[in-house]
Amino acid sequence: MSDQFARFVVVGASGYALNLAVYSLFLKGFGVHYTVAAAFGFVAAVANNYTWHRLWTFRDQRGHLVHQAGKFLLVCLAALGGNLVVLSGLVALGVGEIPAQALAVAVLAPLTFLANKFWSFRVALA
Repeated sequence: MSDQFARFVVVGASGYALNLAVYSLFLKGFGVHYTVAAAFGFVAAVANNYTWHRLWTFRDQRGHLVHQAGKFLLVCLAALGGNLVVLSGLVALGVGEIPAQALAVAVLAPLTFLANKFWSFRVALA
């Protein structure tokens, strides 16, 4: 495993834990619908992951802050769409809402790594 992918996994794990914690808080603590709770978990994880990916995972691939943030957000929004499809499908199949969210996030992780490595944090050659 490459050093960069290992850093991606560490940051992703922190975002994953934060996503599930926020998701669970909104789902169980505030009683909101699971798709709304997923959106709150998503926002928390995106903020966490962008910060750490920019500072640590892809630190040698830093481009313009706003440009990269925009690309990162687009990747994350696509991942959120995929997450909601997988999450809703798993819940419809009878999987509990929290395990379903855990699986949905894990399923999309490899795709988000590739999209971020080769698009969001790709530095154009001068």
